[in-house]
Amino acid sequence: MEWITAENVVAVVTALAGVLVSVVAIWLDRLRPQRKRLGYRVQLNTPLHKEDAGRGGGVTTVRAGEVLGNSADGATVVLLRIENDGDLDITHGDYGTTPTEPALRLTFGKGAAAVNVGGVVATVPQGWESVRDDLKRAPELGLAGNAVLVPRVALGTGQYFKLLVQLAGPVADGRIEVDGHIVGGSIRRNHSTTPDDQAGRFSPAARTVTVVLTACVVALAALVVRERTPPPIGCARGTLTVTGSTAFAPVVQEVAKAYEKDCAGATVTVDADGSTSGVRDLAEAGSRAGAEGSPAVLALSDGHGPAGYPRLREHLVAVSLFTVVAHDAVPVESLTLEQIRALYRGDVARWNQLEGPGLPAHLPDLPVLLVSRDANSGTREVFQRRVLGRNEPAHSSRDCATVDDPEAEVVRCELDSTAQVLATVARLPGAIGYAELGAVATAKGLHRVDLDGRAPVLEELGTSPYPYREIEYAYTWGDPPGDSLTASFLSYLARGRGQDIVRARGHLPCATPKGLRICGED
Repeated sequence: MEWITAENVVAVVTALAGVLVSVVAIWLDRLRPQRKRLGYRVQLNTPLHKEDAGRGGGVTTVRAGEVLGNSADGATVVLLRIENDGDLDITHGDYGTTPTEPALRLTFGKGAAAVNVGGVVATVPQGWESVRDDLKRAPELGLAGNAVLVPRVALGTGQYFKLLVQLAGPVADGRIEVDGHIVGGSIRRNHSTTPDDQAGRFSPAARTVTVVLTACVVALAALVVRERTPPPIGCARGTLTVTGSTAFAPVVQEVAKAYEKDCAGATVTVDADGSTSGVRDLAEAGSRAGAEGSPAVLALSDGHGPAGYPRLREHLVAVSLFTVVAHDAVPVESLTLEQIRALYRGDVARWNQLEGPGLPAHLPDLPVLLVSRDANSGTREVFQRRVLGRNEPAHSSRDCATVDDPEAEVVRCELDSTAQVLATVARLPGAIGYAELGAVATAKGLHRVDLDGRAPVLEELGTSPYPYREIEYAYTWGDPPGDSLTASFLSYLARGRGQDIVRARGHLPCATPKGLRICGED
């Protein structure tokens, strides 16, 4: 908390205040809920003396055109402004009355305090002819005792009209009321002393200045607060080698880059050579370290690693999905488990000999080429255990296209990595193989083959019986020290920010609620 100084606190508070001002300004000007609103205000309330009438004064009514100035003794003149000060236009249909009834009723006192209206005249700004016409439309502007009756007047946003009313006596401003109803809106008294149009809350220039000022304040705060965001708790320095699964290697490589970015001084090298080989490499490194402690090596395995290494510690990382793939010249979208097993037993030498449900009417006359992984592969071990239910047939080809062993019943080759399998299947018509699901997404020249009509879908883990899946395990030599790079990176991968990368690459982290259940069941 070294950054907490007086100047930094002032800078941050200033920045927050600037942002708050901008948010409020934008809300008021753009984002607040829009409503229809009719406002009215009293702009003049003045007694009219007899001598004023004698000078030729008077009030002319719109309805009758009569001059009332000669009877102005004790009278009062009131100027009212009726305005649309809401966000939306007010139309004829927005008044809650029938077309034959007045839309608004302006009353001047009530009960014993009521003051009769002697005359009224309306004034409308030049250019607003539609407002003027509405005031003359039946039922016209008129009088009724202590009230002025106003017809339905359509007002656009910001439009208004004024009513000059002659009363038989004085009336307090507070006793002047407008009764009516605006559908989906309201009628309210305004108290502004501004006699005419109000300027908008914020002009375009004011909005621009506000936003620019806020940006400057935030930049100032960023310069003052020099302390950089601390790295995640538990970062460690040093070097670490991650070995094992080639199927999971692309995910780990991405996580390693993220860790190195978050944790300065750490170098994580991914050197995948197969699940079984990776576990053996770790065991050998641990044996060489002897009493020196746990070596900086982490081994990843598709499924449980080979037995016989009691010093190794197993850690759950994620659930991975795998898939069968075929060359695009083989038009099969789904195979039953029995059809897959027939292919890998060597019962079918050519694709057009394959039988069973769900197959296209005509399969190509192409040789069945089994492209497999070597014995160190966890992907292969999972395929044999969960799909075939037995080991694959013997290795019979070095180029994956021709048989080297005349006794072999099927063409089958073994390759060192997932990338090699995908490239070979895409190159050879008639080829079929298997790989980690995420690696297949960008491959060209081949397609995924469903099993028993089931597709490998991450969201369906735990509910779908799709068989070709497995837990990714991480192995360490004993329990690495809590402050070591091995322990820190393992935590980052299995429970920290690395989980986002694991999920984005098509795997389900075991540390998630759903992952805990599935990893625990397996």
